[in-house]
Amino acid sequence: MGTQHRYRVIVRGTWEGLSESDRGTLLAEVEEHGLAAMRFTEEGSLTYDAVLKHFSLRYELDSDAEDGEEMAAAIAEDRARTALSGRGLGHGELRSTVTDLDTMKINYRGRRGPGAS
Repeated sequence: MGTQHRYRVIVRGTWEGLSESDRGTLLAEVEEHGLAAMRFTEEGSLTYDAVLKHFSLRYELDSDAEDGEEMAAAIAEDRARTALSGRGLGHGELRSTVTDLDTMKINYRGRRGPGAS
């Protein structure tokens, strides 16, 4: 096992084939899954709006740095498929955006370098 990196992955998709019962359940829970619910967690944070067209799941996970962002995306997409199918929710193709927290640069605005006054 190589060096582990921490990744944040946003998995996006479109709802497909939702039954009226599924739609009703999702709409009843929409307030719990809005903008305020956007968090990166190991189990995933589902967000969507009342239009019920698109959704996203946010994951934070560890994976071997050697496997890169592609593996982190694959792991997160697998978790998303499992979570959605576990609830019986249909969806289309999933796509991911991955950020490697161990290699990202942080821009400290307003911070001055040595010798600045």
